[in-house]
Amino acid sequence: MDKLIHGIVAGGDARFYTAVTTATVTEAVLRHGTSPTTSAALGRMLTGAALLGASFKDFDRLTVKVEGSGPVGGITAEATKEGTVRGYVKNPSAEVPAAENGKFNVRGIIGEGTFYVIREFGFDIGFRPEPYIGSVPIVSGEIAEDFAYYLAKSEQIPSAVLLGVLLQNKEPYVTASGGVMIQMLPGANQHIVTMIEDTVSHAPHVTELIRNGAAPIDLAKMVLGELPFEVLEEREVSFKCTCSLERARTMIAALGRDEVESMLTEDKGAMMTCGFCNEIYQLSEEDLEEMLSTDGEALGEARDHV
Repeated sequence: MDKLIHGIVAGGDARFYTAVTTATVTEAVLRHGTSPTTSAALGRMLTGAALLGASFKDFDRLTVKVEGSGPVGGITAEATKEGTVRGYVKNPSAEVPAAENGKFNVRGIIGEGTFYVIREFGFDIGFRPEPYIGSVPIVSGEIAEDFAYYLAKSEQIPSAVLLGVLLQNKEPYVTASGGVMIQMLPGANQHIVTMIEDTVSHAPHVTELIRNGAAPIDLAKMVLGELPFEVLEEREVSFKCTCSLERARTMIAALGRDEVESMLTEDKGAMMTCGFCNEIYQLSEEDLEEMLSTDGEALGEARDHV
């Protein structure tokens, strides 16, 4: 099971978040059938969303997305307070040649555009206030740097972010995946800040450590060097979608009576695929007939509640 930990550094000069997400990213890649470079980009987004979600307290659902000019079109990742994530890409098969250093050209597949962070509230009390939406230009396209830029500009939190996905040419494809996020706190000792910056700049790739068996605590030791730290929480991370047959039924009902009747007469049923996890839901002729007879005037009204 994938894990994420968070804690404080040097008694409160900084806080850190480290995660191993190999199984989580593997499931996402297999579900969406993504190309190698797209797999690397999606994995970084999912890991970054999990880390960012662990750093926020006031949200019910966190959405992080990039919309760029590159061939992938855009990538969306969602995280919950419980540590679950899900995500999708607009063009799963998009691919570009490797970068000059031989590594995945994530920058090239993302392109220029905008990085968004959306925090939604109120799910547990029956209504949804307006979400908080923050956005910054994509400054790198390598994703980790974009998370750090967002934190600095929109949250005023100087941060260091490392994200990585290591792939192989056979299933399950993802050999290692994980990340690190360090956030400096107000009034931090400048000497501590300098030490963290130096250690992070010389740190080995997180995926190499994870491939060799590193756990989140090992990643923390790697990026913090000799600095003392305290782990405050450990949580599981996993890929989990909120879709269900009942949600699929609600969305089909929201299309309205005319559309449901058309599905019944022309297609003898209905099929819906979840964009986040590729799960397919099918409704039979009997299901649609029941919807038309029992839902009555409610058909189409569900649109505002999906």
